[in-house]
Amino acid sequence: MSSATLPAASDTQSLTGAEIVLRALKEQGVEVIFGYPGGAVLPIYDAIFNQNAIRHILVRHEQAAVHAAEGYARSTGKVGCVLVTSGPGATNAVTGLVDALLDSIPLVCLTGQVPTHLIGNDAFQEADTTGITRPATKHNYLVKQIDKLAETVHEAFYVARSGRPGPVVIDLPKDILIGKGAYKPAPEAEHRSYRPQVEPEAAQIAKAVALLKSAKRPVVYAGGGVINAGPEASALLTKFTRLAGLPITNTLMGLGAYPASDPQFLGMLGMHGTYEANLAMHGCDVMFNIGARFDDRVTGRLNAFAPNSLKIHADIDPSSINKNVKVEVPIVGDAAAVLRALIAAWEASPAEQDRASLAEWWRQIDEWRGRKCLAYVQEGSIIKPQHAVKRLYELTQESGKETFISTEVGQHQMWAAQYFGFEKPNRWMTSGGLGTMGYGLPAAMGVQVAHPQALCIDIAGEASILMNIQEMATLAQYRLPVKVFILNNRYMGMVRQWQELLHGGRYSESYSEALPDFVKLAESFHGVGMRAEKADDLDRVIREMIAIDRPVIVDVAVDEKENVFPMIPSGAAHNEMLLASNQISGGRGVTDEGTALV
Repeated sequence: MSSATLPAASDTQSLTGAEIVLRALKEQGVEVIFGYPGGAVLPIYDAIFNQNAIRHILVRHEQAAVHAAEGYARSTGKVGCVLVTSGPGATNAVTGLVDALLDSIPLVCLTGQVPTHLIGNDAFQEADTTGITRPATKHNYLVKQIDKLAETVHEAFYVARSGRPGPVVIDLPKDILIGKGAYKPAPEAEHRSYRPQVEPEAAQIAKAVALLKSAKRPVVYAGGGVINAGPEASALLTKFTRLAGLPITNTLMGLGAYPASDPQFLGMLGMHGTYEANLAMHGCDVMFNIGARFDDRVTGRLNAFAPNSLKIHADIDPSSINKNVKVEVPIVGDAAAVLRALIAAWEASPAEQDRASLAEWWRQIDEWRGRKCLAYVQEGSIIKPQHAVKRLYELTQESGKETFISTEVGQHQMWAAQYFGFEKPNRWMTSGGLGTMGYGLPAAMGVQVAHPQALCIDIAGEASILMNIQEMATLAQYRLPVKVFILNNRYMGMVRQWQELLHGGRYSESYSEALPDFVKLAESFHGVGMRAEKADDLDRVIREMIAIDRPVIVDVAVDEKENVFPMIPSGAAHNEMLLASNQISGGRGVTDEGTALV
């Protein structure tokens, strides 16, 4: 079979299992697979060789394949697709699967398996993939009958994209892949048992409107679920928030769901959120949470979280409601559907808002904003990491290119969240729930595959980037001009910060003593290496990086002692933030670390 397409409909009664898999993927709209071959999946690779309908990207590690598929999925709204072999191929993918599970990213991961008659015999490269991945996935399958193969693939995509999105594994024994069977198209009827509730209950929407209109100190708290619901949900969130005149804050995963430049936006909330966002959450009397799950990095100490507020929680996953925080008005439904219903009910309601109290609330918020909690001082030649991210943001805006940002995990991730403004959804790829070092480079790779003309930048740390640095070879092979922007402070920065503030300055194993020359490393991977050692170097290097149409690593030497502030220490409440020393007026509450408790 050498045509550019998969078998014609008339040939689908005698396909190999591998051909059935590819036909099902094509019917599900798959255009790209991220994968790494091995013996158990060679029948699929043979079928890939004989068609051109689906593109395969050869990664250098299976974990990177999953992160690349995450980046692809998050930037497009499509289901990402992964293909790995049995045994270590599958186990190497587990970190990425858990990452996708916690961040609600729709993926289908095809894993090879030993032939069915060898399962349980400790055969070569055998692993109990379905057992291992059960807690790592939304759902998983082990296919033992070829006549169930196409049906299973179709169902896996439905499960991955429906309700709260997530990763699904299909374990494929080799005898199923080489056997012959009939292809079954995707069913037109609704799934017999898994039918997530999309439309919210009108009574719950009415309760939410009544609470929000009567509120004196309301706040909107929006998470990644809004982005997962598609661009319409973000547009509706903006429409409702402006219609109601409410302050709004986003979670780390929700950045871009509401325009960062809008005056009603308070910035990110949580452990490293802004002063005004965290104090607004602490002091509100009505909270509207849409598409967020009350993560511990957002709530801080639960018994002190928004202690005097009535809470509305809208989420497509009913198990997330009342799981961490008890709420007064639960709303189950898709974020776009909820917001559409909320706007209609708001406009139809004869109740009036308490405009005087709302104006007073905004005056209080503006007073908190006046602290300028993200202010920093860039003096001398040493580059402040905040300045590096801010200039990166400003110069990418000047470039006029559509820009997508991914990050690794650590201090640089938080500085990126604080100083890079996101005006649109699906432009921000970061590991939120699992906090996976090594996420950013392969995620950017997946984004670049999906958006070949866009500017894709991984804001990285010198420690995190080494976790999946081998993917520079993938960038070279496929001519993907991803840019890696390293904030190099020679430490595992967030670990060092916690050791400084919480462990008496005992810097145990957090300093990197044998870093590579990142310029030479980039060149060894057929890319371009650049370095900014002084503040005066920064703008020139960033502009050159943006202009180069090849993979680039930029090594930015930043202040080794800089910490991320604001910071809510573990176990503290939103009104117990640590602020940078330059935010303290009159020395009130100054600690030995040069920070203050608010």
